[in-house]
Amino acid sequence: MSERYLEGKAAMVTGGASGMGRAMALAFAQRGADVIIGSLISRHEEKTVKGELVFMPEEKQLMKTKEEIESLGVKAVASDLDVCSTESCQNFFDLAIAAFGKVDILANAAGITAEKLICGHSEKLWLKVMDVNANGPFRITKLILPGMIERRWGRIINIGSTAASVGAETSGAYCASKAAVLGLTRCVALEGAEYGVSCNAISPGWVQTDFQKKWMQNIAEADGAQSADEYFAKAIAENPQKRIIQPKEIGALAAYLCREEAFGITGQDLTVSAGSLW
Repeated sequence: MSERYLEGKAAMVTGGASGMGRAMALAFAQRGADVIIGSLISRHEEKTVKGELVFMPEEKQLMKTKEEIESLGVKAVASDLDVCSTESCQNFFDLAIAAFGKVDILANAAGITAEKLICGHSEKLWLKVMDVNANGPFRITKLILPGMIERRWGRIINIGSTAASVGAETSGAYCASKAAVLGLTRCVALEGAEYGVSCNAISPGWVQTDFQKKWMQNIAEADGAQSADEYFAKAIAENPQKRIIQPKEIGALAAYLCREEAFGITGQDLTVSAGSLW
């Protein structure tokens, strides 16, 4: 089969300006798909909640990723996107339809976290993490899935986490939100199964992205006994493969799940952690 096996397909990636979202967008483009990416950019600082950990790219980074996608010989659209806003999600969907007429592939990569114990955890912060990580994929999927079912072809890929299956005392909201993503994934997989639509979750451990770097730094600072560099080195040393997962590995798996021969893989939680439980 040609490596451009996604020619004629259109892909949508939330959180697509950076990290795993960017890697998946580029992987889809390398295989011939036109791509629309959306991220909440840095000028929206007023939308953050005290205590949340989020990487918000600058608009120029969003546009740079768009240019990288286009350099692979496909069409690309880039837009500001707030997955907590139904209106923003609708506008993003409308842009995709105006540009490509359809969405065949959806990758939900937008996400945030918070390092807080349940005791003393603000409700506002808890709800924000849940809204981005769990409700965001629901909002986008609800818009995309009917068209996939009608055309009898679709691939939905959600970014889960090893945190969905392994708890951490200071990551309650994140763990709960990613567990919700796995539940959503299984239900969408069943709903789309007879119509040629698959839905899977990719659950990474630590991945070398700007977001993960910021997260590790926050943990190290809270601990006080080690620097961010020391925490990063420790994470590598404790990993069975003695390394951190690279974004392109997530992109490669997402692209594989879009192949015709991968359709039988659906409703799955696919762990990519280099052997680590967390």
